[in-house]
Amino acid sequence: MTKKPTKTGSGKAGSGKNGKDGKETGTVGRRLQRYARVSTTMTGLAARLAGQKYLGIGIDKPLHAKHLMEQLGDLKGPLLKVAQLLATIPNVLPKEYAAELQKLQSQAPPMGWLFVRRRMMAELGPDWEKKFKSFEKEAAAAASLGQVHRAVTLDGVNAACKLQYPDMISAVEADLKQLKLIMGVFEKYDQSVITTDIQQEIGDRLHEELDYALEARHAGLYNFMLRDEKNIRVPTVIPELSTGRLLTSTWLEGTSIMTHLKKNAATRNEIALNLFRAWYVPLYDYGVIHGDPHLGNYTVQKDNAINLLDFGCVRVFPPRFVAGVITLYHALQKSDKDMAVDAYESWGFKGLNKDTIDVLNMWAGFLYGPVLDDSVRPIGTIDRGEVYGREIASKVHRELQKVGGIKVPREFVFMDRAALGLGSVFLHLKAEMNWHDIFNELIDGFDIKTLEKQQKKALDKFDLKSAE
Repeated sequence: MTKKPTKTGSGKAGSGKNGKDGKETGTVGRRLQRYARVSTTMTGLAARLAGQKYLGIGIDKPLHAKHLMEQLGDLKGPLLKVAQLLATIPNVLPKEYAAELQKLQSQAPPMGWLFVRRRMMAELGPDWEKKFKSFEKEAAAAASLGQVHRAVTLDGVNAACKLQYPDMISAVEADLKQLKLIMGVFEKYDQSVITTDIQQEIGDRLHEELDYALEARHAGLYNFMLRDEKNIRVPTVIPELSTGRLLTSTWLEGTSIMTHLKKNAATRNEIALNLFRAWYVPLYDYGVIHGDPHLGNYTVQKDNAINLLDFGCVRVFPPRFVAGVITLYHALQKSDKDMAVDAYESWGFKGLNKDTIDVLNMWAGFLYGPVLDDSVRPIGTIDRGEVYGREIASKVHRELQKVGGIKVPREFVFMDRAALGLGSVFLHLKAEMNWHDIFNELIDGFDIKTLEKQQKKALDKFDLKSAE
């Protein structure tokens, strides 16, 4: 079992207090301020969209979408992740909003040096700077929940220090309330998708992302699961310089995937293959997925190996769910509806009838299309400015409206999101491979009992809970 990150600190943060467990507890005042600000932003969006739908009130969607993004980007916090997820759910937001919200995570502005000093002091004590040989004042990266600084440890190890923004627990609670509000408005005039489990799943994952001690164990798990993958690199956590809100790990040199988009086809395909294995080897060998596969969570080394970064959003699936993924693949190969129903029910879909099964098969045909086609091909196609999968998802959504709607199981939410996110990366790379051969090599000899044993061993090793 790995050593858990130590939790030390002076007891004060720049904006918030530490509880007995080392986590922040927000003040009532800050929480109310957050509620008010987020409510204004999100209810304003809901009102405008409802006004257009019911009253025919015209709005300049591109301009309003741009203003909305600016408001959310300035706000920081988990709402950015919620907004990005909403952008992938068809017909919740027009495509102009979806396109703008996709930009949020990479554009989050960093906090300044005074903030960083206060936060580092809160996590590692007043002499925190003496625990590093050097620590860069400027953030190397900034995202929705925290920012990363480069540093060098006293042992000369190049390190990445991920520091959580203050008062994020309050922010999560505020933003999840707004998510419930928006989903409630959505469901009142569109009952094709029941969002209760979607909301619960998003909430659970956001709370987990605030727990850097948990993320440290996830990083250890990924090091273990990918230990035989020579072209995939995972950072190693440095426990003595980590807490529940500060995660320090080895720095992995690499460049953005975006800088490789004009490389030759062989290079782009090699990068795509490494990404494919980084995501699918843990799924089929251990029932685990990296649930946030956007471009910022990967970098590329000089030998085209992939650096897999950020383990805040990791989902462990019951072995039956993974078996269902493979069962559905074979069902689509054989056009066997009974087998497809078995797969959907193993995922938690209930009350299926012929019409809903046909609609689900339409969606499954899209997701499985590349691995069903035994040929060299791109993962798919999209129009300029579109979100991967949005067109077919909108069609599925309309069909669900006709047949009376469906409740989406919790486990399906991030699996679906992650698959679409990974496909989007492949589209950026313009990768063309025989996805059928690659996929079948991975699932060859799959056995649910073997998966159960391997998953239990890996989770126990890193003190992690199973999905059952």
